[in-house]
Amino acid sequence: MMSWLTTPFQYDFMQMALAIAVLVAIPTALLSCLLVLKGWALLGDAIAHGVFPGVVLAYWAGWPLALGAFIAGMGCALATGYLHSNSRIKQDTAMGVVFSGLFALGLLIYVWVPSDVHLDHILFGDMLGVQWRDVLESAAIAAVVAGWIALKWRDLLLYAFDPVQAHTAGLPVRWLHYGLLAAVSLAVVGALKAVGLVLSIALLIAPGAIAFLIVRSFGKMLLWATAISVLASVSGVLLSFHLDSAPGPTIVLLLSVLFIVVFACTVYRQQSALQQT
Repeated sequence: MMSWLTTPFQYDFMQMALAIAVLVAIPTALLSCLLVLKGWALLGDAIAHGVFPGVVLAYWAGWPLALGAFIAGMGCALATGYLHSNSRIKQDTAMGVVFSGLFALGLLIYVWVPSDVHLDHILFGDMLGVQWRDVLESAAIAAVVAGWIALKWRDLLLYAFDPVQAHTAGLPVRWLHYGLLAAVSLAVVGALKAVGLVLSIALLIAPGAIAFLIVRSFGKMLLWATAISVLASVSGVLLSFHLDSAPGPTIVLLLSVLFIVVFACTVYRQQSALQQT
């Protein structure tokens, strides 16, 4: 049993894969709690797809890919907010229009601009090909996002449940709003090399959704979501080595299976409680 756990980490690429998987799991899990409570699950999807043209343009301009992804992600979030605030279009509709348009633009730019970056690595990540600089970049993003949430989690909780009450209480609602958008954009940037644009959506939704079914306290929800995401990431990296599969999809599949199990247990408990009454 011990050899099954330790053998993969005799290789440097597996050590880096494990490190970046855990570092990506922490900020995305914390943000997933806020996105689930606020009903912004689609926002993570929108930003994840919206950063695509920024990544391609950054490569073409010789900029760091993270910089281009962050600028594009914030542009997607701001455009969505502007459409929602200045029209009768609902927010989910605005998100769908913006992120699909930006993703299509990214695909066209990718075809037009010669690039050595493989499309699959952008969309689905390349966890086994990361370098230590990628790990350090994800570590810095995880520290910033986790530190911000640790300092502002009470304010963010009130803002998620009742923005009007948060404004009445004197909280800087606008700054909390754009801070949350920036944090999601940063988390997507940190996950870009590990799980790519498409699979990062699962990390921004599943841990919070699972924790929401288990606990009723926001503080416990943050802890449970983080523990679930880290456990799934470590287990996914280990299983991918022994099953000869890609780490990113393995992690997401584990989270999906865990959600189904927790959901089934929740429904069973509710039905049992109804039968007893």
